[in-house]
Amino acid sequence: MPISDVEVVIVGGGAAGIAAARRLHDAAVDCLLIEARARLGGRSWTVTDDSGFALDLGCGWLHSADRNPWLKVAEEQGAGIDRTPPPWMRHGLDIGFSPAEQEEFDEASAQFFARLEQAAREETDVSGAAALEPCNRWNALINAISTYISGAEWDRVSAKDFDRYDQTGINWRVVEGLGTVIRNYAAGLPHKLDCRVAKIDHRGKRVRIETDKGLIAADQVIITIPSSLLAKERIAFAPALPQKTHAALGLPLGLDNKLFIGLERAEEFDHDVRVFGHTDRAATGVYHLRPFGRPQIEAYFGGPLAWELEAHGDGAFFDHAVTELTGLFGNDFRRRLKPLCLHRWGADPFSLGSYSYAQPGFADCRQELAAPVDERLFFAGEACSTEDFSTAHGAWHTGVRAAGEVMAARKRNAL
Repeated sequence: MPISDVEVVIVGGGAAGIAAARRLHDAAVDCLLIEARARLGGRSWTVTDDSGFALDLGCGWLHSADRNPWLKVAEEQGAGIDRTPPPWMRHGLDIGFSPAEQEEFDEASAQFFARLEQAAREETDVSGAAALEPCNRWNALINAISTYISGAEWDRVSAKDFDRYDQTGINWRVVEGLGTVIRNYAAGLPHKLDCRVAKIDHRGKRVRIETDKGLIAADQVIITIPSSLLAKERIAFAPALPQKTHAALGLPLGLDNKLFIGLERAEEFDHDVRVFGHTDRAATGVYHLRPFGRPQIEAYFGGPLAWELEAHGDGAFFDHAVTELTGLFGNDFRRRLKPLCLHRWGADPFSLGSYSYAQPGFADCRQELAAPVDERLFFAGEACSTEDFSTAHGAWHTGVRAAGEVMAARKRNAL
């Protein structure tokens, strides 16, 4: 098979890879985006249900929307922006969770995060669990919140890394799906799908990228695959890059899965409200009722619970949701529910999880993962962001940064 020749190859067609390729392509740099999946978008993925609703199976929120670059992209595409405040920023239904209890939980959460912020200022990094107040009745639900935020419970999450996350508190959604916006941003970019990279050989004058569709020679490569794949060395490097493997091992992907459920007689509920399956355990789903006002429930499962349900197949998610929802609304509620769509991100061979968190003691691994190698290999992706990790806009920023580093290196080498 003939060797393809290109100036810059971008490995991974998710948000970071697309942003990098767009920056290079628009600057007239000869580049090629290669993706192992049969689609672009990576961990952003919008599908359409039978009713024509766009469902984000991956990332769906424009977090820090007032400074999120995907907002401008979405608006330029003519997408609809829903500015309804997210359900986690308002009190939920009082079914199984009275208003007084919600106030008490809010106060316990505020005190927890204040202690977490203080713990992050200490010299030694500790887990977020160090900020839990012993015997506090709300510790289990605070741990559940960690599984929704990081995909893991607090004992696995670095306090320093979590504290570095920067948010403005503005969170909006795209009616047509954030995954649709990210995919559309790749329009016109040269790319190859169903193209798995096995090895990146950077020993010679040019970098050789070995794929299952042949060899590609390039001057530089931007690697944007998830940290989980780098940790498992799914792509071999020659020479090897043990420092990258070490950094990736400190930045595993947590797990969060969304199950969309059709809901009959949905008008009984206000739109965009939430309810917890249980408030006395970490292994519980949280249910967003009538997102966008639609006759649906967006069920969210994170951390150990999500991994356990994945091990038992797609049906386990619906069964768990039915058990929790009927426990709240009565057995007849079961007849009103219909499973619509789910994707198991932990079982997805091209992600092996949802988004990154840093383990205690590994808070500085993001800078290590993002550092270029010999002005030939560059790294991007949400795990490379020190302040916007776990988000699509964090991926965007790192992709644009990596593209800028490539162009600066090319300019230096041309002198």
